[in-house]
Amino acid sequence: MENFEQYLIENFKWFHRHPEMPYEEVQTTAKIRELLTAAGIEILPYPLETGLVAVVRGQKPEDRVTALRCDIDALPITEQTQLEYRSEIPGHMHACGHDLHITAGIGAAILLQERRDEFGGTIKFIFQPAEEESHGALKILKTDVMDDVPYIWGFHADPTNAVNVIGIREGYVTAAVDRFVIKVKGIGCHGAHPDDGIDPILTASAIVQGLQSIVSRNVNAFHPSLLSVTRITAGNTWNVIPTEAELEGTVRTMDREDRILYERKVKEISQKIAAAYGAAAEVEWVAGPPATYNDGRMARICEEVAYRLGMETVPEESSMGGDDFAFYEDLDTMGRDVPGCYVKIGTGVGHPIHHPSFCVDTAVILPTAQYLAELLLSEVYDER
Repeated sequence: MENFEQYLIENFKWFHRHPEMPYEEVQTTAKIRELLTAAGIEILPYPLETGLVAVVRGQKPEDRVTALRCDIDALPITEQTQLEYRSEIPGHMHACGHDLHITAGIGAAILLQERRDEFGGTIKFIFQPAEEESHGALKILKTDVMDDVPYIWGFHADPTNAVNVIGIREGYVTAAVDRFVIKVKGIGCHGAHPDDGIDPILTASAIVQGLQSIVSRNVNAFHPSLLSVTRITAGNTWNVIPTEAELEGTVRTMDREDRILYERKVKEISQKIAAAYGAAAEVEWVAGPPATYNDGRMARICEEVAYRLGMETVPEESSMGGDDFAFYEDLDTMGRDVPGCYVKIGTGVGHPIHHPSFCVDTAVILPTAQYLAELLLSEVYDER
């Protein structure tokens, strides 16, 4: 395609101007479909409300299958950049680089469609909704898209590194993400007569302190993990001890056994501390995505491809943030793990992701598409 880089940049700007919230990516999906269809790329007929899966079929006689995940949703943030193509939707912004993910994924698909006589097998492009809600991958996984996929690639915008710098690491790179809600039930009374009731605020405060003992006394000190209580709600006036208090927070872990331990201990500590104060505690545990783990051989291939394309590589920092890319690796419902690799693409040093002034240097778009195309052609397990 002539002037391919400009083509990608113009479409990137369209996606940036039209951000859509998780599960609401209707225009985004339609635009992706339009661009892929115009390039002659097949769209699989899955009954998805938003998001889609496209395939490029090589013309050589091989059975190889691989996949790339590209997330497509935006955030409820009011943009504060001065870009001429800034968001046209008040309160919505592509502040996490998903507009780059979409565009680079489309670019890689077009590049491979044009080269399909050079390889065999099937390459799947998963344009996934609702990553920011942590469970959008499960919408895709209700289909059979992963049934024949032996490994999967993922990537993310990284404003801590320059263009043409790729962050790569073997092992865990994002944490498992879980949420808890604790409802503490006491007995309300006048603030001047606390002996007439059971104070849920005092009880909740003790629970907050007790939960931190899990990190310091129950988890191996060499295992990264954390617990944060992020919300406490109770009462509505100054002279009344309320009947209930509510806590909410998050647990982040890398190790599977630690994740199980945290759930058990959060429930146990909350309920027993509440009982000691004469109150009761109900704990709701909301499981999010597991930890993302980079397969060693795939990480080395990422480095080799970057070197071949003249890109620089740096160690990818592990993060206690999460990404539902991990659901594609941890297919509990199918009884198997799928090797994956999730790399960070330098987008120019600037404001962090989820910041209202975050922006992507458009010089990264074509190199990212080219890099992804080469990864997808790699023979990951050719020697096994």
